[in-house]
Amino acid sequence: MDKTLLDYLQRILNARVYDVAVETPLEMARKLSARLNNHVWLKREDTQPVFSFKLRGAYNKMARLSPEELERGVVCASAGNHAQGVALSARRLGCRAVVVMPVTSPRLKSDAVRSLGGEVILFGDSYSDAYAHAMELQRQHGFVFVHPFDDPDVIAGQGTVGMEILRQHQHPLHAIFVAIGGGGLISGVAAYVKAVRPEIRVIGVQTVDSNAMIQSVGAGRALTLEDVGLFSDGTAVKQVGDETLRITRALVDDFVTVDTDAVCAAIKDAFDDTRSILEPAGALGIAGMKKYAAEQGLAGQNLVAITCGANMNFDRLRFVAERAEAGEGREALFAVTIPEQRGSLKRLCELVGQRSVTEFSYRISGQNEAHVLIGLATNDHADSERIRSAFSAQGFETLDLGDDDLAKEHVRYMVGGRSRLAANERLYRFEFPERPGALMRFLSRMRPDWNISLFHYRSQGADYGRVLIGMQVVQEERTALRSFFDTLGYRCIDETDNRAYHLFLR
Repeated sequence: MDKTLLDYLQRILNARVYDVAVETPLEMARKLSARLNNHVWLKREDTQPVFSFKLRGAYNKMARLSPEELERGVVCASAGNHAQGVALSARRLGCRAVVVMPVTSPRLKSDAVRSLGGEVILFGDSYSDAYAHAMELQRQHGFVFVHPFDDPDVIAGQGTVGMEILRQHQHPLHAIFVAIGGGGLISGVAAYVKAVRPEIRVIGVQTVDSNAMIQSVGAGRALTLEDVGLFSDGTAVKQVGDETLRITRALVDDFVTVDTDAVCAAIKDAFDDTRSILEPAGALGIAGMKKYAAEQGLAGQNLVAITCGANMNFDRLRFVAERAEAGEGREALFAVTIPEQRGSLKRLCELVGQRSVTEFSYRISGQNEAHVLIGLATNDHADSERIRSAFSAQGFETLDLGDDDLAKEHVRYMVGGRSRLAANERLYRFEFPERPGALMRFLSRMRPDWNISLFHYRSQGADYGRVLIGMQVVQEERTALRSFFDTLGYRCIDETDNRAYHLFLR
């Protein structure tokens, strides 16, 4: 056994976590097992006292501090789960805990930290801002910084999850699926599993828009992403740790990336089997397991997904419910162009037949045609292509919008038509922080000769909102517009060339 494995095995076996953490159950997901034709087990870290595994690493780190260090107090930066772990650990150990959270953090999480005795400081719009401020407080006041992932004691604390899985399931296991943010959980789990039962595969799961670990493993060094998707806020990390990258590169067998729809479907899967509601990061393991099992053609295997968190805002459930059906292949969304002539709409409806319609928006165009946005209940992902082919065979131009976030987040709620007044319009999709003044910040910095021609906002109950904005800007000003967007720091995607925009909004 190499030195790294031996060192971490000893650290994990001696980890001090059970003063505050509990040994969580390993439960079979019977409905999901039947659907996937595999034996699916869920490691229920969402049942910890703070509804997340983060308590393990935080306490193991803090329990090893000297009396003098505890007297100085601790500081951390976190969007929520690590913060709660630090606050509860501090209360148990009798020390002061200062927790820096982004201003955009959901009140659910900041209130939870306060209820555990943590001193919450809201600073900045992102984890990076909060981290920088926490480090400044450490320098000013002599606090001990408790890192959320890149610390051997934190990694060892998280590794007790792997220790419990192997103790609870002593029969053959094919793979364990682990969500990755900064890499603390997968580093600890992989270290224990590869030391004790190296034949078990450890598979890391990230979202397609927050995959810093996967990119860093490919590059052989820790890369910093310019921006990350915020839906799975618990894993929205721009840069992984040096130590977690080192361990992950050496020990993790494979990686899977999943999109937002797949995560929403996994949240529904967990609810169907457990009646518990996971947060997006908590469902990543399930989403990755489903994709991996399908791609590898697995059958009859024992598979474990770690459900690592359940700090979910209730208001987000509307969005999750809307996107879960698409993620499971149970809803297809199409833009269908039909000739504006008698009987066309009837012919389209005849093709739909007995299928359940989930969405239907019709808009006449000025070019002897009409555009229909139609959502249909489907049996699986392959069903979408069969429907599209059937529409096309009847002469209806059909665009599959199943992978089009613009259509799913905005267009389906605002089908309209062309505006003769919107000359030189460019379309942009933003993620604004959910905080007072976010829109005013945008408007006050915008040049007065740039006109807003379209605006659509829809709350998701998260710490950010998805906003669609049309801007009238002449060709010569587009570079200046892009520079303006860069100064805002809001995530932005140019959707001007999106077909759904041209069919329904332009």
